[in-house]
Amino acid sequence: MRALIQRVTQASVRVHDEIVGEIDHGLLALIGVAADDDQTRADRLLHKLLHYRIFTDETARMNRNLQQVDGGLLVVSQFTLVAATDKGLRPSFSRAAPPDHGRLLYDYFVDRARHAWPKVATGRFGAEMQVALTNDGPVTFLLES
Repeated sequence: MRALIQRVTQASVRVHDEIVGEIDHGLLALIGVAADDDQTRADRLLHKLLHYRIFTDETARMNRNLQQVDGGLLVVSQFTLVAATDKGLRPSFSRAAPPDHGRLLYDYFVDRARHAWPKVATGRFGAEMQVALTNDGPVTFLLES
């Protein structure tokens, strides 16, 4: 699994002009599920995401994690994160999980996130979504499990 995480001052996701998830200060996590991913990888990715120290402390160093700054977590599915882009001029999605498997792992990830942290919002799996954010820094990292 992959997560493209961005430290944000605010983020929201819309489906058909309806806001389905939004946070203030925290992390936007775009989640990609590969065909060979499983719950163990999802658990590792979630642990890393919740504990990754990308928020600044009083000395302006990245020493605090999401929980230490009491931030929100907006989780949005994005299968394009697992695309193969190393050949040609068109992405290949052969590594991406089939929709049923992707939905199961995404739902599992969100469920585990909600059990670990109370401030979790989401997009809608498989929907056409519009994501708006204000990247704080800018700070963006690609996490893999």
